[in-house]
Amino acid sequence: MNARATKAADGAGRRPGRPEDERLPVGATFGYGFQHVLTMYGGIIAPPLIVGSAAGLTPAEIGTLVAASLFMGGLATILQTVGIPFFGSQLPLVQGVSFAGVSTMVAIVNGGGGIPGVLGAVLVASAIGLLITPFFAQIIRFFPPVVTGVVITTIGLTLMPVAANWAMGGSADAPDYGSVSNIGLAALTFAIVILLSKIGSGTVSRLSILIAIVVGTLIALALGKADFSGVGDGPVAAFPSFLGFGAPTFEIAAIISMLIVILVTLTETTADIIAVGEIVGTKVDRKRIANGLRADMASSVVSPFFGSFTQSAFAQNVGLVAITGVKSRFVVAAGGAILVVLGLLPVLGRVVAAVPTPVLGGAGVVLFGSVAASGIRTLAKVDYSRPMNLIIVAASISFGMIPIAKPDFYDQFPTWFGIIFHSGISSAAVMAILLNLLFNHLKFGTPPDPSVFAAGAEHGAGAVDDDDLEDLEDDGVINGSTRRPVAGATAPDTTATAPTDTAPTDGRASDGEHAGGRSVDGTPEPGRDESADPRHHAAAPLPRTATP
Repeated sequence: MNARATKAADGAGRRPGRPEDERLPVGATFGYGFQHVLTMYGGIIAPPLIVGSAAGLTPAEIGTLVAASLFMGGLATILQTVGIPFFGSQLPLVQGVSFAGVSTMVAIVNGGGGIPGVLGAVLVASAIGLLITPFFAQIIRFFPPVVTGVVITTIGLTLMPVAANWAMGGSADAPDYGSVSNIGLAALTFAIVILLSKIGSGTVSRLSILIAIVVGTLIALALGKADFSGVGDGPVAAFPSFLGFGAPTFEIAAIISMLIVILVTLTETTADIIAVGEIVGTKVDRKRIANGLRADMASSVVSPFFGSFTQSAFAQNVGLVAITGVKSRFVVAAGGAILVVLGLLPVLGRVVAAVPTPVLGGAGVVLFGSVAASGIRTLAKVDYSRPMNLIIVAASISFGMIPIAKPDFYDQFPTWFGIIFHSGISSAAVMAILLNLLFNHLKFGTPPDPSVFAAGAEHGAGAVDDDDLEDLEDDGVINGSTRRPVAGATAPDTTATAPTDTAPTDGRASDGEHAGGRSVDGTPEPGRDESADPRHHAAAPLPRTATP
């Protein structure tokens, strides 16, 4: 077997038709996949920990919830990335329990529904969500760069408080929360990521997040800030039990509340699919969005039977794709397989859970910031010569930042309203979509210069172009080397008389003429051959000149 055949056999030399179809060697595939697991592990176990604690479950029962969330998150990730007919976007998206429903699930628990009530609400609401996914797939045309850029940028910005909380220690109840040692450990991890990205080889640079987390954990262990004593507690292997928390129960109010969460989840997943498509550089159409949303909802329908909750794409892993440049969906599928194993082997999950949160926070600053940077790159494609696009960007990002800057801003609003707009991502997405419809799709009522931004754009761009400047230089109005006005010259001398035996060779008008051989009323001068002056042939008069 020759070298080319060998490369083809192990998949390393395959040239895919789509960037996300690239196949890496097995070792690299699982290495990068494990990096995805580390990135989202804290996020995927947080909802079951919060809901389980609110329900008063024992540590063993909470462990069952966590294992079920890892197991179902892995299966959902594999379905989303590998895909089957009608299910799965085949994009590098990691799935896990959605944070959007945490407050609603806690409210259901506190209302007396318990875990069975939560699971029943998730089951019915997700089934309804599965039925309405074709509608959401139709909104792709309402996501131009001005909308997707806003949403992607907001995703990154809204995740920064998560990174900051991790860097401070993760739990506000901890005695060392916000201590210099915690933030210093996060800063050290951050510095390792930056250093490896700068001086490392291609492979080292791509694995900078994983290496930084490992090194940061070892340093934390040496400083006594990492505790692996609980790794041996509990069973080594355990399969999530079917209906382990009893049969789901169904309450109308709980189902309606969870249905609102599902709508938010569908909106966020749509944004994540479009975002990762932008980062990967691949086509995302209505069919692909529909397949991705079906995978989301199908996983959410199955999850309650194993003791887990609503599944959704994780925005932080979109940032990992951006910063590593590893676009292969099979890498993320490998991460899904690792999640399944972690769900079956709780002992491995406890090892990963022992990674100090400040270490995750240091890496998260880079990861989540890269999401925002990807959004800014998308916003660079927006046509800002249309002033209303500037208003869309400004208003939508500001609207998305309100619940981040003031989390209790919507506390006095109805519950359904708060569920939607407590999410900065949903707030920005709703505002961007509505304003884009208003300004760019509904044309009636929009004046030519619809805002104060138009005046600035008009003066700042296009008032005098390069051709105008050349003409002014030829006329001696400005100095060509410095672009400064020439002393005593204020305007082209239109009264100078050109030689009468030939047409002016510089294209300037003689006495009584307008530039280009036209008279004052704009008609061509009789007998003049306009084609003799190639410089101004078929050229319009100077568009606009800056006047005092």
